[in-house]
Amino acid sequence: MNWEQLLSLKRAGDTNKRIRKEQDETRLGFEVDYDRVIFSSEFRSLQDKTQVIPLSETDFVHTRLTHSLEVSVVGRSLGRLVGKRLLEKHPHLQNVHGYQANDFGAIVAAAALAHDIGNPPFGHSGEKAIGEFFKTGEGFQYKDQLTEKEYQDLCDFEGNANGFKILTETRAGRIGGLRLCYATLGAFTKYPKESLPKKPTNHIADKKYGFFQSEKEAYQDIANELGLLKRSDKHLSYARHPLAFLVEAADDICYTIIDFEDGINLGLIQEEFALEYLSKIIRSNIRPENYYALSAKEDRIGYLRALAIGNLINEAVDIFIEHENAILNGDFDCALLDKSKYDAQIKDIIKISVENIYQSTEVVDKEIAGYGVINTLLNTYTKAVNNCYNNTASNYDKLILKGLPKTIKIDADSLYTRLSSVCYYVSLLSDSKAILNYKKIKGIEF
Repeated sequence: MNWEQLLSLKRAGDTNKRIRKEQDETRLGFEVDYDRVIFSSEFRSLQDKTQVIPLSETDFVHTRLTHSLEVSVVGRSLGRLVGKRLLEKHPHLQNVHGYQANDFGAIVAAAALAHDIGNPPFGHSGEKAIGEFFKTGEGFQYKDQLTEKEYQDLCDFEGNANGFKILTETRAGRIGGLRLCYATLGAFTKYPKESLPKKPTNHIADKKYGFFQSEKEAYQDIANELGLLKRSDKHLSYARHPLAFLVEAADDICYTIIDFEDGINLGLIQEEFALEYLSKIIRSNIRPENYYALSAKEDRIGYLRALAIGNLINEAVDIFIEHENAILNGDFDCALLDKSKYDAQIKDIIKISVENIYQSTEVVDKEIAGYGVINTLLNTYTKAVNNCYNNTASNYDKLILKGLPKTIKIDADSLYTRLSSVCYYVSLLSDSKAILNYKKIKGIEF
């Protein structure tokens, strides 16, 4: 792969090539991507979607929106630092083509901002709830009417693939979705493969999948424009866009350190653990006098968090540059932080977060409730949509359909399209809106 192609400014529907040197420096195409994501309704709904603690009423606990903003900030720093080093290594990118270090930062920032835009209500348990509806629930009845890959899309409902759908799907008045630059869409897609085969190798790009069957052609178009290496001829699978490693690193840094910080601020993890675990990452630049001068626990933890994130950013940049050739050849097969000298400390932090936060009673209880909410919504909506298509809709089904948006493709001849359309609608609901719809269906709220 080569950087000239990988930094493509092309957007869906373009008829003329966009040249970097001809771009308006006051509103660069990659920066427009950031604006389009942040002003989208799908992004706004993240303010009421779970990051760690579902439906938390505590001010300082992160939602998907605050998490996404922080990942974007870290991603911008990673991109700019990598861009500076790459332009020093490949000066023709700047001298001939006009690319700047900030271009890399803008691409990674926009892709990182959107990285969770496809996540359904109630966090990762929401993804599992949708999948289990089709795998073991009422949705199992549709298995024999779908292709193997279509059914797998539903059984392993994937927020990353759903995010790609949000960013690229054409609908009335919105051709090409948000029409982001192909470089941004490439960096967004951490798992550039379809849902089957499932985890064919241990390569990081095979860990999950990045697009549904409905967006397969759209991704092929993007991959061809960017010159991504094809990893399989039998099944659609490509090497990652190199900047996807930076988007992933930004997410890894934030959820490792900031979820840990949330756990301490909530009292789920003792403050002493912060000093014990984070000091191993920041021992070279921590100033004990500054730490102990802070009287508030939140300030002390914030000080440690800032230093830890800074150190991990610098190390991720070094790892990327060291392995640039392998990344461009599609041979780098793990996350950047897997090569970190702090790998043991990161694993320790994640382990204590899993035990004390992700598996806490508050989280588990609300995830159980979330399963019930999503199962009820999917069961009700899929029945109504399919009964309507088959001309067997009851009066109740018709009432349900009146409350659904016109974006749900009720009349589509493809069962896969109808089912995935319902899943798409449910995935866009905020936690609170999903609960409200559930209460209406159950007759709890009028």
